[in-house]
Amino acid sequence: MAKLARLLANEGAHEHGGGFVRRIPRLRTRYYAFLSYSHQDKDLADWLHRELEKFRVPHSLAGRLTATGVVPRRLTPIFRDQHDLSAADDLGEEIQAALAASQFLVVLCSPASAKSRWTNAEIESFKRTRPEGCVLAAVASGEPYASDMPGREAEECFPPALRFKYDRRGHRTTKRAEPLAADLRGNAEDQRTGFLKLVAGMLGVGLDELVQRETTRRHRQMAWLAAASLGGMAVTSTLAITAIQARDAAREQRRQAEGLIGFMLGDLKDKLEPIGKLEALGGVGDRVLAYYHNQPIADLSDSALSQRSQALSLMANVAAQRGNSDKALGLYHEAMAGTAEAIRRKPDDPQRLYEHAQNVFYVGQIAYGRGRLDEAAAQFTEYKQLADRMVALDPNNMTYRVEVQNGLANLGAVRIAQRRFLESARLSEQAVRTIEAVTTFDPNKRDYQESLAEALAWAGDAERDAGNLGKAVAMRERHVALLTSLLARTGDVTFRQRLVGAERKLGLLYALRGQLGPAADHMRASVAQGDQLTSVETGNGKWLEYSALAKSNLAYILVVSGKPDEAVPQIDASCATISGLLAKDPTSADLRTDLRECWMMRGYIAFAKGANADAATAAQRAIEIGKSVRSADAGADAFGLARAYRLLGDSRKGFGDGAGAAAAWTAAFQALPRVPAERPIETQEHAIILERLGRTAEAQQLKRQLAATGYRLPEVGRV
Repeated sequence: MAKLARLLANEGAHEHGGGFVRRIPRLRTRYYAFLSYSHQDKDLADWLHRELEKFRVPHSLAGRLTATGVVPRRLTPIFRDQHDLSAADDLGEEIQAALAASQFLVVLCSPASAKSRWTNAEIESFKRTRPEGCVLAAVASGEPYASDMPGREAEECFPPALRFKYDRRGHRTTKRAEPLAADLRGNAEDQRTGFLKLVAGMLGVGLDELVQRETTRRHRQMAWLAAASLGGMAVTSTLAITAIQARDAAREQRRQAEGLIGFMLGDLKDKLEPIGKLEALGGVGDRVLAYYHNQPIADLSDSALSQRSQALSLMANVAAQRGNSDKALGLYHEAMAGTAEAIRRKPDDPQRLYEHAQNVFYVGQIAYGRGRLDEAAAQFTEYKQLADRMVALDPNNMTYRVEVQNGLANLGAVRIAQRRFLESARLSEQAVRTIEAVTTFDPNKRDYQESLAEALAWAGDAERDAGNLGKAVAMRERHVALLTSLLARTGDVTFRQRLVGAERKLGLLYALRGQLGPAADHMRASVAQGDQLTSVETGNGKWLEYSALAKSNLAYILVVSGKPDEAVPQIDASCATISGLLAKDPTSADLRTDLRECWMMRGYIAFAKGANADAATAAQRAIEIGKSVRSADAGADAFGLARAYRLLGDSRKGFGDGAGAAAAWTAAFQALPRVPAERPIETQEHAIILERLGRTAEAQQLKRQLAATGYRLPEVGRV
């Protein structure tokens, strides 16, 4: 399981505090199918709609898991624009919403529907969001693909969007589609057979099996009617049979419900996560928790206990993604109670240890994000101990060995926040070696490649903070290449999410070495990935924040490259996003740090353009915000405040206020933290402040130390 990506210093998070990444899932289906048709075929559409909604799935098929999901008992509800639309100002938006909430799209095909602009638009909308979605055709009249037959073009019954495949970006391709087509032409018997073929396609079962089951069901119904006619002499037997059937039905319903829950938390979740929609997992978790509502933990079976805990973890993750860490923490603790109970029942089951470890990690993650480093260290230490126990119980399980690697990385995250940079670098190097050894067992296994990517990311940050810029660049180059490969191979939005941070961090490393050309290239790549990411889920706060950070860092590179005018639109977009996010979560230390950096960048841009008064105003605003920031790294917060005071002093010097400049530079020096170690970029700031105060010898000593590491980041302007 990917852990390191969730740590701030790793995937797209910023240098200054918590921020975690997690995959995300999809909408609960509201409609079983959307019926698309031309209103010239209304009579047949009425019949098809009626038959679909009254059809009862044979009892022996209901609850079965097929390629299209769990077979339901009824095919309801079916959406039709004529019957199901309420009065709305925008008809198109309501139809779009209904399409998005439908599991299947059934197209009633005829020459009229083939020419219908609305029918074609409905198919396009469905296929754009789900290129491989469940689209079924019911042929009412005409001939499929007649447009390919010279002289018979007028008989074409398939709309254009139905005849071609769509790619993952929602664009129509030139590849011919072969939708499942049921033939409703002919007499009543042919029409019934076509209808059953359509139903079989929805259920994912064979037509012969469905016909046989329905015939058997009808015979059974007739037999029951005949038996009922026997009257009073059969009453007692009938009641007994009914009681047995009720008991069996209750058992079957429970089996089906738990089977559906297992599917929702397993295969369905795995298929939906790459889509990147928060509503998806929210719907799944709500449904599961509703089923287990008011059932005491002690009364649940082992499988039910596991499902309930998974659902709680799922809902906690959604809450965390939406920025509600208090709700997330409560849900994780509730999930932990369930997984702890499972371990109590069977303490030597490594899978139960694994499930418990995930919740322990998330609790530690939230503590880390809130700056509670001792609490985070305790949780991550327990997580590492659980991983060691898993390996001891099942040494051949590579997944458990990956958990050990994750444990090393998590402890390294705490060490870097505690400014124990050399120790963090050692832990990161050990984590990389561990996962590289695991990947040799199966180089193509995605989970191993993900963990390797995360270990490389963390190693890059750790080596950077330890002053090993060459190693840091090498690690981040490998990291970006691996993520790019995984994204191309899978199309999973998770890897794009991580690329935003990976490209940004690599760009910063090049900037630290004075290589501003490659720095700008990687920053632009980060911005491009962020824009693509946020177009998938406009309400994902973390993604919006990562995208905003990319734009802010690009603005910085442009400013130090002498291009302040080009930096303006980047920082304006970044600050607007951060302000909007902070309005929703005003307690977030990360977002307040981001806002401070927005004003710092505005100040840098103004200073670089000679607008010293504007620069001073921006610096003052950054100071006000900086005084209230409390992130996981108090040292980074203090350096941020010192930078703001230094910029204020530089600006005052620019408009001739020497005394005011000296006072601001003195305040900058006083804000510098007394910490065990400094990052290279912090050492540079320390040296600049000493220089401003005339302490040249001390400043030069620090600059020589930086030069020895290959550090070459230019200053923003000079006084």
